[in-house]
Amino acid sequence: MEEPSNVALLKEIAELLNEEMDMSRMLDGAIRKLLNGSIFETAWIFFINEKGKHQLVAQANLPTALANNDCRHLQKGGCWCVKRYHNGDLEKASNIIACQRIENAMPENKRTDHPGSITHHATVPLQSGEEKFGLLNIAAPDTVEFSKDELALLESVAFQIGSAIKRIRLTKQEQELALVKERNRLARDLHDSVNQLLFSVTLTARGGVEMSEDPAIQHTFRDIQHLTQEALNEMRALIWQLRPKGLESGLLEAIKGYGEMLGIAVETKVTGVIQLPSRIEETLFRIAQESLNNVRKHAEVNKVELYLSVTTTDVLLVVKDEGRGFALDHNVDLPSIGIQSIRDRAKAEGGTADWSSEINKGTEILVRIPY
Repeated sequence: MEEPSNVALLKEIAELLNEEMDMSRMLDGAIRKLLNGSIFETAWIFFINEKGKHQLVAQANLPTALANNDCRHLQKGGCWCVKRYHNGDLEKASNIIACQRIENAMPENKRTDHPGSITHHATVPLQSGEEKFGLLNIAAPDTVEFSKDELALLESVAFQIGSAIKRIRLTKQEQELALVKERNRLARDLHDSVNQLLFSVTLTARGGVEMSEDPAIQHTFRDIQHLTQEALNEMRALIWQLRPKGLESGLLEAIKGYGEMLGIAVETKVTGVIQLPSRIEETLFRIAQESLNNVRKHAEVNKVELYLSVTTTDVLLVVKDEGRGFALDHNVDLPSIGIQSIRDRAKAEGGTADWSSEINKGTEILVRIPY
């Protein structure tokens, strides 16, 4: 049975977790309430993916040695608790005898000769049912081992946080599904109404050219036909962006299909095995779309080379054309909304986007995204 003070603390944390919908604010608020209401003084949370790669997603009241250089010792490298978690050997709150991250961050004389320093920590998995998300780690100065009651409190808080993580992720998935449905509905409506209307105008203009013998009128109808065909092409591209056809058949097939719709041949070269999360795959597809749109509008070529390199940690996408190119000045705004969109999409996934271009020597776009 929890002590009365612990019951009040758990209730306070539960109220925050139930109200908060933003993952970052939820994790940060939960560990700060835990520290304020317990003997624990330092906390940090790792999310860990299927490959055992960890990500520092929240931290509070870190000692200077761990906080230095953007928490470098927590961000990089491996450790006993992450390895044990990934191997399935970490099932409950445990005292860690030796922490590799703390040892690397603090020289031995500072760990042993300075009172008030952190030398050990406890860890507990964050999970909901059979689904695991990562680790909650806590520490306190001059504390080598936490009691059973303190570890029980840590497990209770971790259970609450794990349930909240699952709730937020499920809610996000539902929102993404609703967004996909709305995109599909809008794409279908555009195809059935505006797309068909533009096609009808194109046919009408073609008929006007054939029925009239007046050169001026024929020229006017040809202009209408040309402009309507351009609008029709733009509409088809928009429908593709809303509802990417062919993505279910593979990323490269979808990109080639989009290029074909724009009249651009896409020559592809792949290294590594394309087994990417669906979110990353769609991001790459959207980036390739923007790249091909830029080629069509600005490069004045009908062929591009696309390179995709997949490693165990990230994916590199390169789109290269031999078109008009542009003079890239890093001190001014990017030359098109499409290029800014590529940078924004890559950044949203923790990646980067760079360009190499010269007048009449083509353009190369390089996008790297971790996963």
